[in-house]
Amino acid sequence: MKRVKNIILTFVLAIGSVSCVSKLAYTEPELPLPEKFQYTATADTASIANLEWKQFFSDPILQGLIEKGIKNNYDLQIALKQVAASQEKLKQAKYMQYPDVGFGVSGQISRPSKNSMNGQSLNLFLGSSHVEDYNAAFNLSWEADIWGKIKNQQEVSRMQYLQTYEGSKAVQTQVVAAIAQGYYNLLMLDRQLAIAKSNLELSSNTLLITQKMWESGDNTSLGVQQASAQKQATELLIAQLEQNIAIQENALSILTGELPNKVNRTIEMSDTSLPQNISAGLPAAMVSRRPDVRQQELVLLESNAMVGIAQANMYPALKITANGGVNSFKFDNWFQIPASLFGSVLGGITQPIFQKRQLKTDLEVAKIQREKNVLAFRQSVLNAVGEISDALVSNENLKVQEQKATEQSTTLKDGIKSAQLLYKGGSANYLEVITAQGNSLQAELNLASIKRQRLSSIVDLYRALGGGWK
Repeated sequence: MKRVKNIILTFVLAIGSVSCVSKLAYTEPELPLPEKFQYTATADTASIANLEWKQFFSDPILQGLIEKGIKNNYDLQIALKQVAASQEKLKQAKYMQYPDVGFGVSGQISRPSKNSMNGQSLNLFLGSSHVEDYNAAFNLSWEADIWGKIKNQQEVSRMQYLQTYEGSKAVQTQVVAAIAQGYYNLLMLDRQLAIAKSNLELSSNTLLITQKMWESGDNTSLGVQQASAQKQATELLIAQLEQNIAIQENALSILTGELPNKVNRTIEMSDTSLPQNISAGLPAAMVSRRPDVRQQELVLLESNAMVGIAQANMYPALKITANGGVNSFKFDNWFQIPASLFGSVLGGITQPIFQKRQLKTDLEVAKIQREKNVLAFRQSVLNAVGEISDALVSNENLKVQEQKATEQSTTLKDGIKSAQLLYKGGSANYLEVITAQGNSLQAELNLASIKRQRLSSIVDLYRALGGGWK
């Protein structure tokens, strides 16, 4: 009875020692954050990143593409599978504080040499040349979490799960942004194709007029050749644009997890709309909202827990083992109870003393890894602030560029009309007409490109701020 009390007391002391957990405190490192983002007038708490992607992108066709991408994109599905796998590991980690319990059944027959001491003893006492041993027992082992090692191991599993979760959100923001960028690029190519076809009609008319003037003797064959070359150049541009449209449609299809196919669209670039009140919000809010930055912070938290584990490995460990069951040297009475019952309990404290400096090295390496992750976290914040600043300055400058490009395009369109009238009246030569048409074509193509760049800069800002995963 006294022995049982001692065993129970040992268990109570072990369980009570769990309350002596010493967990390393985490202090968020100082971050290189400005009070407000560059190129913003005031620090506003509101941010476009708080909008759900369905609110940010109002185009129903684009919304449909993004929905398909979130559902079918293979990179995103792989990321979600990683989340599911780490979730299972997290569930398992919750059981780390419980004892390991196993059950085993074994049977053994030993036949020693007749000339050995064991062989002669068997023959003398048992009248047998062999010995049998049958065992069926439960085995239990448990380590008291005195120094918080198991708690820190559970924390590592939790941080790893959260990393995969934030990683999946980061992938979704990239998928959403990539689909939007591809869609706007497709609209730009549509616009440029329409411009090229309109210019082809002008080039055809110029060629027709030049041919008639050549036939009447008012022009040279060189003028016909130049007009024809301009028409051919426009036809070449149309073929290139049609190729680029097909390639962009294929890329969008793959992003949505489908085989390459045409993308149905019913609007033009001029009909697209994105939020005009571009508010970036506070830099401090971006840290907790942007998935890749949050993921890097979780890596830092994981390394902090790893330091705790390495530290706990240097302290004494209290382990309790127990086993019990039935044992017999005869199969016939193996399960006779209580005669065949046996049991044992062992509690021990082990203190590592000399392990070739392995534990000290592990601790120092864990600390260095934590310091590296502090630097990586700071770098991720710095990169994020840089991306946001780039998107903000691009958007502001592209507004000005779009206005100037619009004015230039209008001026050159008027120039075509003037050149054609002067050419017909004999006051201008064919080169002036061809030059006017070529300049107008390039200006319109450039205007379409600038409009697409501005849309892209807004999408870049939305993604850089951490929008797109809601």
